[in-house]
Amino acid sequence: MTYFLDVILPIPLQKAFTYHITEAEAQFIKAGMRVAVPFGKSKIYTALAYNIHNNPPTAYEAKTIHQILDEQPVVTEMQLKHWEWIASYYMCSLGEVVRAAMPNAFLLESETIITKNDTIDINDSQLKDDEFLIYEALQYQSSLKIQDVVSILDKKRVLPVIKALVEKDILFLQEELYEKYQPKLVRYVKLHQHHKSEEKLQELLGLLSRAPKQRQVLLTLFTLEASANKPIKVSELVERSGTSSAIIKALIDKVILEEYHIQTDRVQFEGEGDAAAKTLNDVQQNAFIEIKEIFKSKSVALLHGVTSSGKTEIYVKLIRQQLDKGNQVLYLLPEIALTTQLVQRLQDYFGEKVAVFHSRYSGNERVEVWQNMLNKSDKAQVIVGARSSLLLPFQNLGLIIIDEEHEQSYKQFDPAPRYHARDAAIVLANFHKAKTLLGSATPSLESYFNASQGKYGLVELTTRYNNVLMPDIELVDLADKYKRKRMKGHFSDRLIAEMTVTLEQGFQIILFQNRRGFSPIVECTTCGNSPQCPNCDVSLTYHQYRDQLRCHYCGYNSQMLKSCQACGNATLDTKGFGTEQIEEEVKALFPEKKVARMDLDTTRGKYGFEKIINSFEQREVDILVGTQMLTKGLDFRYVKLVGIMNADNLLNFPDFRAHERSYQLMAQVSGRAGRTDLRGKVLIQTYNPHHNILQQVSTNSYKEMYAEQMNDRYNYKYPPIYRLIKITFKHKDYNRVNLAADWYAKSLRQVFKANVLGPEFPPISRIRNLYNKNILIKIPQKQSLVKTKEAIAKIDTSFNAVKDFRSVRVVINVDNY
Repeated sequence: MTYFLDVILPIPLQKAFTYHITEAEAQFIKAGMRVAVPFGKSKIYTALAYNIHNNPPTAYEAKTIHQILDEQPVVTEMQLKHWEWIASYYMCSLGEVVRAAMPNAFLLESETIITKNDTIDINDSQLKDDEFLIYEALQYQSSLKIQDVVSILDKKRVLPVIKALVEKDILFLQEELYEKYQPKLVRYVKLHQHHKSEEKLQELLGLLSRAPKQRQVLLTLFTLEASANKPIKVSELVERSGTSSAIIKALIDKVILEEYHIQTDRVQFEGEGDAAAKTLNDVQQNAFIEIKEIFKSKSVALLHGVTSSGKTEIYVKLIRQQLDKGNQVLYLLPEIALTTQLVQRLQDYFGEKVAVFHSRYSGNERVEVWQNMLNKSDKAQVIVGARSSLLLPFQNLGLIIIDEEHEQSYKQFDPAPRYHARDAAIVLANFHKAKTLLGSATPSLESYFNASQGKYGLVELTTRYNNVLMPDIELVDLADKYKRKRMKGHFSDRLIAEMTVTLEQGFQIILFQNRRGFSPIVECTTCGNSPQCPNCDVSLTYHQYRDQLRCHYCGYNSQMLKSCQACGNATLDTKGFGTEQIEEEVKALFPEKKVARMDLDTTRGKYGFEKIINSFEQREVDILVGTQMLTKGLDFRYVKLVGIMNADNLLNFPDFRAHERSYQLMAQVSGRAGRTDLRGKVLIQTYNPHHNILQQVSTNSYKEMYAEQMNDRYNYKYPPIYRLIKITFKHKDYNRVNLAADWYAKSLRQVFKANVLGPEFPPISRIRNLYNKNILIKIPQKQSLVKTKEAIAKIDTSFNAVKDFRSVRVVINVDNY
């Protein structure tokens, strides 16, 4: 009897690939194990075992597999089922889903580059012969490829040897070399857990009566803790107590104080983690009971609660219930910045049980989380993460919480699979028979539509926690202010006045401008020429802190020009403004205040977010300038004023969701103001204060915005009424893109008639030297999705059969919004 194994390769293949295996292998291999297989002429891939059967492939001779890499499956059946759904719904291959889901360290390839770990001393006698040969070769060479190792050891099966060396920490695989970032650690101290009770404290002070300096340090620590409710730095304690760091070290050695660093990751957690959850107020309690009622009959609930209404506390209660039943909870967040703040809160409640998973983690850290989940470890009961954490191996999922569910960051754009985490999470919960809770202060129209149709349950929280008033929102008419010469730079007199008052009262300010860099356009005032990116159809943005012109699409950069390239005059001027320019103007207006900036440029490192958020929380920074990162559910206690520098560029964006997005963004930014007991203030600067959306933001009327936008969606046939599939064509030759798109659109029109829009060039038609052209397919409610996708797949296959079109890249994006 011959046995064959279908495997999923982590590359975009339409079908599983079949290999020949022996009977013993067939009995050992289970679906979800990793196997190393030869593919193509000389490449070796790590593939996933998928299915064992007795039918040889007809089109090719089945090769044998190289080796089995696992004792137990690393991917669960449920995961495979979910991945299959993602692949079929979002029209991509299973291999692409596997590639996105599995940590890099799991996918060894023959192109992987191996380097030596120089930080540890290695005892040669502990190495086996093969391991020693590789180790010795690395003494003479800085790196090796897997092909080199094959020739050194003179055998094909080298991956187990490499794997053993990686596990011993002797080798690094190239994927892990990105960890160049050395975080700056700040030392903090607190009283050790053992001495927290009254009796222990008395006993301790008695003990220290003969060590006056140590006693002085302790007393200073208590005064500092009492006066400022924030972590105490070692440097601050030394200064205040008038002692030296040696005395603090002595106290740490005696286990009286314990030191900790804010900044350590590779998730360690010290402490009890059993802080009592805050008691819910009546409104929250009612919402909590309503959610439980809805979950009896429906599997999805939408919690629509205004900003700062205490949604997180309700989540904590629901998580606690699931943990008591022994279930896992997945807590999805749109933005990595949010995880840093939330993880600290959740760890106070659930301690060890919280695991974090997102793309700023190194391969090793991701593997640790994956393994903990496979082994049903206690360390992975509550998973907090961005969209990729959806693809982890859950064992007994009970609840998925999707916070800020309206966020566009939940949608993956490149590379495939282009899934939407919210929709994929609801499907995942269905597979596990779990419940899903969507939470937002400004729900997406789709979710609210589903709730109003009775598909989801709806729970509303209309008041803020502690009955704090919603912020007072004022619209400032820029046209009028410029006319009356009441502007300083980009700041109106109203904004400056409010900022001055807020700072005098000792509160903090957030300024929002959705553009990074200094200014988006540099223009010559003589001839009107402005520098363009050579690879994209877009002007270069000026970044002052590096004195560079940069393209935000392809990363091209050049030195800032001294004179115009066209006419040679030195009359270059900047048009428009980004966060850097706002930061500079604020520093000029309030020179004695500390200003920080939070955008993609300042948060590149792994701990970039944490640094800025921590310093803002601890009031080391007075004014925070930032892009839309600031809008995502962050909780700052002392922010009293929020300024939106220019609301118009959000509203005038060419997209059918521009108005919905603007409302969500502005309502979310406004929600950062006045979160404790004082009413916050929001100033929105605009040239068009009578715009409907701005009026709705200022009166906080989500329902009006919903009704008006839904009306437009009905009239113009957009989601949630119709479904959308967007097809993009990319090629470096302009004419070929045109021909290909026209051919495709013609074929689509034969099937879908008038529901095909385009082909049309997008506003920025050339990116990275590739011309882009789009086709939109609208799918009415009655039309079968499966049949629609089959029709598109058929057209795609015949398109790829045309020789001239083979080089054109086709990107199919389902639900592209």
